[in-house]
Amino acid sequence: MRVVKIGGRAQSNPLLPMILRDTWHGAPAELCVVHGGGDDMSAMQRALGREPVFVGGRRVTSERDLELLRMVLSGVVNKRLVSALLCVGLPAVGISGEDGGLIGAETIDKPTLGFAGTPVQINVELLRLLLNAGYLPVVSPVAFDVKNRNGGALNVNGDDAAAAIASALGAEELVFIADVEGVRGAGGEVFSNLSLESARDLVTNGVAEGGMAAKIESAEAALSNGVQAVRICDIDGVTDNERGTLLTLSQSIAL
Repeated sequence: MRVVKIGGRAQSNPLLPMILRDTWHGAPAELCVVHGGGDDMSAMQRALGREPVFVGGRRVTSERDLELLRMVLSGVVNKRLVSALLCVGLPAVGISGEDGGLIGAETIDKPTLGFAGTPVQINVELLRLLLNAGYLPVVSPVAFDVKNRNGGALNVNGDDAAAAIASALGAEELVFIADVEGVRGAGGEVFSNLSLESARDLVTNGVAEGGMAAKIESAEAALSNGVQAVRICDIDGVTDNERGTLLTLSQSIAL
């Protein structure tokens, strides 16, 4: 089983649908896609006169941003990606973290991040139901708030959602599709592999920051919960296992 998380910019690559089609055909019912959509969300916020704010690579989400989040991620971005996959013959089904209680989350730090959440439960039976029926789940990381008795959504970082889903599915590999070839060192070199400890050092030293720091944090969660390996790569890394940076619990640094 492989879980692939696709960032917003990678979704605009015209080769993406064919790459995912080849991956699916190589191992039917062994793939789950999680998407982001940060650029679309930021553009919509700015159109409404709201300036996006990030802390540690995670979006600060106000209560009034939640409906916008549902519209952009679970509506526009999810359905646009599903449509593109259907056009190349993939049996894609779009689903949000709110549907069927797929992703249950709790707030991380409400005073700092607002309605941003961290996953605490995954309805893995729903994913397996889709996979066993021959469908490719395409997941929007808008989660439901497990602590809100009146219902409500939380903005879960797509990397965090993918890590939680990969762990719940017992995935052999979690792939983060980024805008760069992999994790870079201080001199700009791309590491072919990193131990988790070495990756943490890059974050501590400020070499990996922002979105990359968030990816490394999500990778740690996945590896600590049974996922065998996490790879951070560009879009070509979906079909080329030699591309990108492979993160494992214990491994030597290599360039």
